[in-house]
Amino acid sequence: MVGYLLLALLCIRSYFAPALSPSKRPHSVPFGVWVWIASMIVMLVALFAGHFGNDLGLAKTIKSTIGWAKGWALLALFPLVGACLHIRAETIFRACGYFSLQTLVLLPLFVLAPLAGLPEALFVSPLKVIGGPGPEVFTVYLYSMAPDSGLARWQFLAPWAPAAGLIANLLFISAMEERNRFWKAVGVAAALSIVVLCQSRMAMLSLLFIYPAAWAVSRILRPTTFLAASVASLAAGILAPVLLRIADAAIGSFTSARADSSRVRGALNRIARERGLEENPIWGHGVVEPGPHYVEYMPIGSHHSWYGLIFVKGLVGFFAFLVPVVWSLLELSVLSSALKSARAALACLLLMIFFSFGENMEMLAYLYWPGLTLMGIAFRDGMLLQRSVSGESH
Repeated sequence: MVGYLLLALLCIRSYFAPALSPSKRPHSVPFGVWVWIASMIVMLVALFAGHFGNDLGLAKTIKSTIGWAKGWALLALFPLVGACLHIRAETIFRACGYFSLQTLVLLPLFVLAPLAGLPEALFVSPLKVIGGPGPEVFTVYLYSMAPDSGLARWQFLAPWAPAAGLIANLLFISAMEERNRFWKAVGVAAALSIVVLCQSRMAMLSLLFIYPAAWAVSRILRPTTFLAASVASLAAGILAPVLLRIADAAIGSFTSARADSSRVRGALNRIARERGLEENPIWGHGVVEPGPHYVEYMPIGSHHSWYGLIFVKGLVGFFAFLVPVVWSLLELSVLSSALKSARAALACLLLMIFFSFGENMEMLAYLYWPGLTLMGIAFRDGMLLQRSVSGESH
């Protein structure tokens, strides 16, 4: 709803642009945003072709089209409004700080809820009437019980715990780019708290590697970076046997931490890949399908964006997501050395890529939309920087 309200504001300002002041007149659409727009339109074409080819009927096609508008379309919509409206990256960082403070204030209630015997779910939002992938998206939870361990696990405002880990990493990225020390501390504290309580393995790994990777890319042209990389390479070569043993042990611990979850995810991915490539490789099956008992009846095409696309929308949908991701990765990597907004956007994109191997990212676009908006802001800042450089050269 926020995304489409911002789109409506953009359309109104575009219509009245000649009468508006320069501070309110929309910017032109950067090329990086056009890549996302074109790719998501291709995704819609794949949806129609998949439904038509599998004879799914008009009702399912309409339902899936609405789902596209609430999912895949947002991956282009938020970069569009971020690029064209006069939104500053610092506004996003501070808003995440406010949300982090709210989280810390509510944290004692969440932690004490299972100890006090309070109910897991409080209520289901009336917004469920607009439809969605399931009631868990609209249910307000205090906590939930992990089925494999029987221990309390917190998901905050997310529909499931790993998605809360995605939010935590977004808060961490914003906090690291925040100039004010108070809001930086608040953001880091909230991010660490959510990661610990949601108990998501992907969130823990992301917190350790995503922002440092974006930070390193933004400084890759500096002499100190080459010096540090050469020292690290030398040390890695000398300590390679030890590092490999540590890596093997870490991977084993990571997998065994929630063995049932790893087994189900692996089986779902294998089924989605094999059936997608063998049965409908071009346009896919059109919709997810219930899995067998072996995967606890989880839908085939869920829990993995890439295998899910191969199964549901075929290779056309797969490349419709791959192309804008690769383009954005290249463009933001180049811009990150000159623009702070591009460094934050690059970290958000890396976060999205990493979580795409365990989540259906289109379903969570409504949660990490600040990161998508930051991508649009970075594309706009890069376009303006290029224009200023071209103007100076002339």
